[in-house]
Amino acid sequence: MKFLSSFILMAVLSFAAGLYLPWWVVGITCFIVVALIPQRPWAAFFCGFFSVGILWTVLSFLKSSPNHHMLARKVSMLIIQLENPALLILVSALIGSLVAGFGALTASFLRGK
Repeated sequence: MKFLSSFILMAVLSFAAGLYLPWWVVGITCFIVVALIPQRPWAAFFCGFFSVGILWTVLSFLKSSPNHHMLARKVSMLIIQLENPALLILVSALIGSLVAGFGALTASFLRGK
């Protein structure tokens, strides 16, 4: 139950904070959630990783699909040297997931559970 409530709370807080703050705030929000709702280290990491990963994948797809992924195609050519917007969406979600997961893992280690 703690995993599911933390998962939802991390996704909602990361979304709300991401509207006004820089992208790396997902690490801070996941840190705060795990500091308030203690979890074991690996559970905390995977909770942060998957909550922000799913959130960023969905948000990236929803932002990119109205223009038929035109900008994502061009940016993917610059970054990953392939014209593949889906891969760009997954790479950006992986970056956010790692930041969130390590933020949650840090809080879990500091709590000592």
